[in-house]
Amino acid sequence: MAAIVKETQSIKQAVMLINGIDAGKFPRLLSRILQKLHLKDEDSFNEEEKEKLHVALYLEKQDLCLVLETVSFILEQAAYYNMKPAALQQQLENIHLSQEKAEAFCQAWTNMGQDIVEKLRQSTFAPKKLEKIGFCLNLEMGHSTQAKMKSPHAVLELGVNSEDSENAE
Repeated sequence: MAAIVKETQSIKQAVMLINGIDAGKFPRLLSRILQKLHLKDEDSFNEEEKEKLHVALYLEKQDLCLVLETVSFILEQAAYYNMKPAALQQQLENIHLSQEKAEAFCQAWTNMGQDIVEKLRQSTFAPKKLEKIGFCLNLEMGHSTQAKMKSPHAVLELGVNSEDSENAE
């Protein structure tokens, strides 16, 4: 299988930071990110929680953001490819993530992965959803100056619905 995560400079830096996180705290971080992964408009942690994480994990704010974004990205890729836990662990070890952190990813993915994939399947990526289609076709067959004119005029009515609202537009 092709690599789900390419080893860029920012990924290398994030892997180094993730490898430095306390092994007891990392599974809880993964679990929280997985719980909110399917929510598009909501971050896994609010600002107050990020402040607490910043202190608890001994990371600078920008490093913490990089870690959170990278972990979310890896889990999103795992969901997109619907990866098996063993394949995910191999992919993570290929980017030099420590074995204990790769196993933590695997364990979290084993416990919650299928639920996340199902929730993502049920959600829509587009902000609006096509609910109904209506049309009207008028065909003008002639005019006072043109006897053999054929001029179609169509009107399409598309009823779209926003995911957060119940009213169709």
